[in-house]
Amino acid sequence: MTPMEGLRLTFVNVGYGEAMVLECPDPSFPGSTFVMVIDGGSGEAGEYQTSDTGRIPLGAYLARHGVDHIDAMAVTHIHEDHLCGLLPVVEHLTPRAFWQTLPGDFWKHMRPLTIPTAGQAISRRKFLQALNDYQIICRRLKTEECCKRTLAAGVVLNPCKDLTIRVLGPSTIRAKHLEKLCRELYQETEEIAFWRRLDQLDDVMNNCSLILRIEYRGVRLLLPGDTNYMGYGDLTGEDLRADLFKVGHHGQQDGISRNQIQQIAPKAVVCCGSSDRRYNSAEPGILQMMADSGATLYFSDCPPKPDGTTPPSHQALVFTVDVDGTLHGSYLP
Repeated sequence: MTPMEGLRLTFVNVGYGEAMVLECPDPSFPGSTFVMVIDGGSGEAGEYQTSDTGRIPLGAYLARHGVDHIDAMAVTHIHEDHLCGLLPVVEHLTPRAFWQTLPGDFWKHMRPLTIPTAGQAISRRKFLQALNDYQIICRRLKTEECCKRTLAAGVVLNPCKDLTIRVLGPSTIRAKHLEKLCRELYQETEEIAFWRRLDQLDDVMNNCSLILRIEYRGVRLLLPGDTNYMGYGDLTGEDLRADLFKVGHHGQQDGISRNQIQQIAPKAVVCCGSSDRRYNSAEPGILQMMADSGATLYFSDCPPKPDGTTPPSHQALVFTVDVDGTLHGSYLP
């Protein structure tokens, strides 16, 4: 890894999903760089086989770019397109810290869940895979030297020089509700009730995402996981204001409201919708609303833009924050 002069935030092109790598200069870390991974994209090989837009699994991207250590790994929430790509990563690189919303020992209350090969909706099968992979990741990290930490609104972290991470969500109430639903799912023994509880947990998972506001030399980056417009609770305009905003829920229609985008007032907006606009991601109305706010639109993959053009094929979208606080975004072929 080459030492940097400023912060770098990379959105890896993982198709429909999210995987970010944050790097910050600090001589106290290996290679003089603090490295944080936020989510890991999908773990399904098919997500990367049929695309000509530059998609690449997170693990392959890290290896290609010489990332040889991870100081912190954050899981915003347990969904396949955010979590499962982390499993091959932890098999090669053990993070020094693991940040999540559930209690650090909750995985001990989980059991492997059977994933039907047929007869159930694909969303259910993906969610079951995410829950299973989450347990495997936590079990693996238990045997390694990794500090586990549960995050909720109000936590402030200063993991390295000049970098502050404020946790804006989920609220303590939401986090406790998430834990309760998870416990009830794993305690359920009746089949019909199990599927009902699984769907209920799936429905609330997005708005129990970690909402992280990253601050570096006066520049704010707002990363809300899959939080949609209903998940911001009582956060104020000052809480939300950010120079870069990664829109929640892949830019689906519920990703953000007009009032909220006005409060955030971003200079740049990143949408992690897929090139095929799966599940109505990168919804044109949402994109137009954010463009109308004056923000420059960027994409982790290559969906159509409001003007009908598409981003160039790329492996990653890279933002840098220089030491003077200048924010710059570019696509990495």
